[in-house]
Amino acid sequence: MLTEKVDMKMNKQKKTGETVWTSYSPEDFKKLNELCGLYEDFLSTCKTEREAAAEAVREAQAAGYRNLDDVLREGQKLKPGDKVYAVNMKKAIALFQIGKRPLSDGMRILGAHIDSPRMDVKQHPLYEGEGLAYFDTHYYGGIKKYQWVTIPLAIHGVVAKKDGSIVDVVIGEDDNDPIFCVTDLLIHLAKEQMEKKGSTVVEGEDLDVLIGSRPLMTQEGDSADEKAVKEAVKANTLQLLKEKYGIEEDDFISAELEIVPAGRARDMGFDRSMVAAYGQDDIVCAYTSLYAMLHTDEVQEYTGCCLLVDKEEIGSVGATGMTSRFFENTVAQLLYACRPDAAGQAAENSAFGQGACFDLMLRQALKNSKMLSSDVSAAFDPLYAGSFDKKNSAFFGKGLVFNKYTGARGKSSSNDANAEYVAFVRRVMDDAGVAFQTAELGRVDAGGGGTIAYISAVYDMDVIDSGVAVLSMHSPLEVTSKADIYEAAKGYAAFLKA
Repeated sequence: MLTEKVDMKMNKQKKTGETVWTSYSPEDFKKLNELCGLYEDFLSTCKTEREAAAEAVREAQAAGYRNLDDVLREGQKLKPGDKVYAVNMKKAIALFQIGKRPLSDGMRILGAHIDSPRMDVKQHPLYEGEGLAYFDTHYYGGIKKYQWVTIPLAIHGVVAKKDGSIVDVVIGEDDNDPIFCVTDLLIHLAKEQMEKKGSTVVEGEDLDVLIGSRPLMTQEGDSADEKAVKEAVKANTLQLLKEKYGIEEDDFISAELEIVPAGRARDMGFDRSMVAAYGQDDIVCAYTSLYAMLHTDEVQEYTGCCLLVDKEEIGSVGATGMTSRFFENTVAQLLYACRPDAAGQAAENSAFGQGACFDLMLRQALKNSKMLSSDVSAAFDPLYAGSFDKKNSAFFGKGLVFNKYTGARGKSSSNDANAEYVAFVRRVMDDAGVAFQTAELGRVDAGGGGTIAYISAVYDMDVIDSGVAVLSMHSPLEVTSKADIYEAAKGYAAFLKA
C-alpha cells in the first residue's frame, strides 16, 4: 500500500510539473538528509580520483567486499551473492556483486567518473619572482580560467620518491592549514584586461599559485646572505617541504599534485535544500552509484557492477580512463572466478581451457549487459535561460535525469540510446516510484559535452546517460538539489535490481 501511495504521488508530480519535494513523507526526509550528509562528507575528503578510489575501497571492504586479486590468487571460486572489487592504478575501481544468472547473461552496470576539472602542478613547478614563490600549473579539463583566481585553494596529491616510498599530501583543508591562491589584477589597473574576451581575461600560463613570500633565514630574525642564498624565498619553501614531507625539488618530477578549491561541501539556501561544493561533476553520480551498490544486500538476478573511472574530463584516455582495457580485463577475471565446479561440469570446464570459447563468453557478458552512464546534466538556470531549450531541460527537484543523447550540436560523439532501452529504463523507474526527467544539454547550437557512454557502447551493450542536474557545472562551486541526489540513489538501486 505504501508503494502504491508513493507511485500515486509520483504520477501527480509528473502531471502537474511540481517538484518531487511535495511527494516526500517524514521518512523520506530523514533518509534524504542522512544520504546527503554522507555525500557531503565524501565530497569534502575526496577531491581527487585517488582519494575517491581509496575511500570507495574502504567503504567496500566495510560492506564485505573482497579484493578480486586475492580471490584469484587463492584459487577461490565466486558464487551468487559474493562481493568483490578491483582497483586500477589507485585511480579507478570496479565493484561487483555476483547475481543468480550466469555472468554471460550480462550485468547491470552503474558507470561514473571520479576526476574533476582542476589545476595540476607541473613537473618543474617551483620558481621565484620578485620575492614571491609560485607553483606553475597546467589546468585539467574544461574550466573558465577566470573563475580560479582569488579563491582559497588547497593542494592534494602524492609524491613518488625514487626509493619507492609515496608521500601523501593534503594542505589547505584543516582549519590550521595555510591556503593558496592565484592572484588577480586590481580593478584600478585592469582597463585593458576588462576589454578582453572571457576566454583570455586570464591566460592558462598565468594560473600560477602563490605559495610563499618569506626568505630563508639562517637563524631566527636574521636574513640569510643574499649572495649565499639565491632565490631565498624558493629556498625557504624547499626547506619547509623537506622538513615536513622529506621532498626534494627533483621529486616534483614524479609527483601528482592537484590544485583544488579549499573547504568543505556545504548546505546551500535558507531551506538547506541544496549542496554547494567543488567536484560534484561527477562525484554526485559516483557517490550515489557507490551508495546504491553497497546498500544492495540481497542477491539479484543479474550481477551488479559499480564502475568508477578516471580521465573523463580529458576524453577518457590513458591507462585509468574508460578507453583502457581495465574494465574488459576485470570482467574476464571475474568470469574465470565464476567458473563452474568440476563435479558434473567437465564439458563446461573444458571450455575455459579453450581461448576462443572463453573470449566468446566474455563478449556475451559485455554485450548482454545494460548500463547507466552516470554523469551529471545541466540544470536549467533562469539567469541564463537563452542557453537552454526549456521544454527539453533538466530542473532542480524533479528527480534523476536521463539524456538519450549528449554530444555537441549534431549529436557529435554521442551514444544515443535506442528507443527500446529508453522504454526499459522508464518502466524500471516507474515501477520503483523513482522521480525522473529527460533532458538535453542546452540549446542545439549552444555547445555540448560527452560522457563515457559511447565508449561502453562499443561492447554492443545498452547504455544511456543518467545523472543529477547541476548548476554552475565545471566551476569551483557547483550546486545540486538534495532531492535529486536522493532520487538518483533510489534510481540506481532500482536499476541494479532490474
